[in-house]
Amino acid sequence: MTGLLGDPARAAAVTAARARIEPGMTIGLGSGRAVFALVDLLATTWPGPRPLRAVAASARTEARARAAGVELVGLDEDRTLDLAVDGADEVDPALRLLKGGGGALLREKLVIAAARHVVIVAESPKLVPHLGATKALPVEVVRFAWPATRSRLLTLLPTATLRPTPEGPPFITDEGHHLLDCTLPATTDLPTLATTLKSTLGVVDHGLFIDQADEVLVGHPDGSVQFLHR
Repeated sequence: MTGLLGDPARAAAVTAARARIEPGMTIGLGSGRAVFALVDLLATTWPGPRPLRAVAASARTEARARAAGVELVGLDEDRTLDLAVDGADEVDPALRLLKGGGGALLREKLVIAAARHVVIVAESPKLVPHLGATKALPVEVVRFAWPATRSRLLTLLPTATLRPTPEGPPFITDEGHHLLDCTLPATTDLPTLATTLKSTLGVVDHGLFIDQADEVLVGHPDGSVQFLHR
């Protein structure tokens, strides 16, 4: 395998996720390298003749899925998805997730909320003893008066840094918002913080996915897959 599937751990986890997807399904596709790798695999293994129907959680996923021949649908109707597949930046022992490194956390939550079953694809380094161990917590905020929102966040978390693009200007999400990357202390009460963040003025959503994962497929460098269930 080449490209995104050239990593043995990622390829193993993505192949296991591919086995969950059956003809006739309408699925949700998150964002990130694991999902992009899954789309690449689907492009070469989907049996047809009916196209796979999917809701994409980011513009980048949408473009990749369209190029792979996936039929893209929306969530404008009262649609229930058979399955959602997404990645994660971190996974703790309770299968709680930290997400949003790619900036698509809001749409990812909406897609996951519409699914009967949620599968997370991850490589073994994503397993951490506590969320925040290796990554900052992204918090999506409205652009208007974002410094005031940052000040509110700093009463809850030690740091809140406006995410830049590689070119320098602030990163803008697909929904037109800023992201503040925040330090997440190891002793944080995650459910309480999740609720408090959601109710903070100026915050749109955050990268804590507390009870969303039904199953986590963990790929290891030797090509094996660890199956974790909530």
